[in-house]
Amino acid sequence: MTLLLLAIGLGAGVLSGIFGIGGGIVVVPALIYLAKMTPQQAAGTSLAALVVPLGAAIGAATYYRAGHLQIKDALLISAGMAVGAYFGAQIATHVDAVVLKRLFAVLMVGMAVKLWVG
Repeated sequence: MTLLLLAIGLGAGVLSGIFGIGGGIVVVPALIYLAKMTPQQAAGTSLAALVVPLGAAIGAATYYRAGHLQIKDALLISAGMAVGAYFGAQIATHVDAVVLKRLFAVLMVGMAVKLWVG
């Protein structure tokens, strides 16, 4: 599970570095489908992984009080995101803007279909 959570964080970090997206687009669906968390646990854990931006800390604290936060998992995801964001930014600076827009559109449609179908 540790490697899975680090991989989710790494993947989210790379995509964040490339597209400037937040955890809700990648981390939450990945935690639901790959780590088999409930939507509440996935949302709380994703918010905790993004605690460095203080605004997410308030949401994470709310999930924590309700019992929907996996602190260790959030820290592992955060470590992966730190590394992944660096590499994602390195990739994005060498990819054409139109290609990035199209890749992001494919990502969004894929996530929407997966969430819709289950």
